[in-house]
Amino acid sequence: MDEHSLGEGVSKRVLLGRTLRFLREKAGKSLGQLAEETSYDKSYLYRLETGERLSKRAVMEDLDRYHGSGDLLVGLWSDARKEVIKGKYQGYMELESTARVMWKFQLRVPGLLQTEEYARAVLSGLSRAQTAVGNGDVIEEQVAARMGRQELLHRVPTPHIRVILDEGAVRRPVPDTKVWADQLSHLVDSAELPSVALQVLPYTAGVHDLMNSDLTLMWQRVGDPVAYVEGNGFGELTDDPDKVLSFRLSYDLVRDAALTPQESTAFLKRLLKECRT
Repeated sequence: MDEHSLGEGVSKRVLLGRTLRFLREKAGKSLGQLAEETSYDKSYLYRLETGERLSKRAVMEDLDRYHGSGDLLVGLWSDARKEVIKGKYQGYMELESTARVMWKFQLRVPGLLQTEEYARAVLSGLSRAQTAVGNGDVIEEQVAARMGRQELLHRVPTPHIRVILDEGAVRRPVPDTKVWADQLSHLVDSAELPSVALQVLPYTAGVHDLMNSDLTLMWQRVGDPVAYVEGNGFGELTDDPDKVLSFRLSYDLVRDAALTPQESTAFLKRLLKECRT
């Protein structure tokens, strides 16, 4: 088996697993030896190699360093995590990953600004609601994919992102108080990033055009803007100029009614203080 035969007709996740095994065997290591030398559980490494699990980026960075493989595994992992995303979201995720400007209105904390533990709590709740018994492996894959999306916050060039959160998004906690406090703290930290503008739309703003759905407007370096609207059980990606313009006008009205970024940060800090006390 050679490096060129690893990827013939297989999924990205299986390709990643085969590459992990290829690198381990090339180094003359057993799974037990690799586990001992990397401090990762043997069964966990086995499941990565068989494609049963999708790791976090940090794991791939560790294994790239161990094998001296540059960013090979990180690159394969980036491709593999896209397979976790369901079909209707794939087009949106591809555009999100290259967007230069992104405006969001969210009824809940967006994935781009979630902590890992908060994401796990939310996804676990969704799994229970949908299947009665949550699938831990599926949830972990979804968490890994969600955390992987946050790479764009630190890429070069860094996209300019504006997020308007409905007040309900920061009033609705998860059961674990610490997880919720950490999430509020993360929002405060995110608001201080030079590329992020974070605003809260207070209940006192009243009714508005975006009450029933999340909205994302995206601009690439070239080309026309696109809009993605997502609600309960549906998602629509559109580049129709009239629709995008209509969404843009609705977004402008919501932004005008929202607290300023400075007021929003102060508001989040008050909620965080209340949560901690």
